[in-house]
Amino acid sequence: MATYLGVPVKTVYAWRSRGRGPKGFRIGKHLRWRVVTVFGWSLEQERK
Repeated sequence: MATYLGVPVKTVYAWRSRGRGPKGFRIGKHLRWRVVTVFGWSLEQERK
């Protein structure tokens, strides 16, 4: 997700901890995001 959005991974985790980024989910100990969720979230950010 960080690569797609062009931001550092640290930024993605900061957004998550503040409740600002797209909703993710865990697979074991790994955090993942659905492509459609990230895409929808990024479109929503453009409208703001």
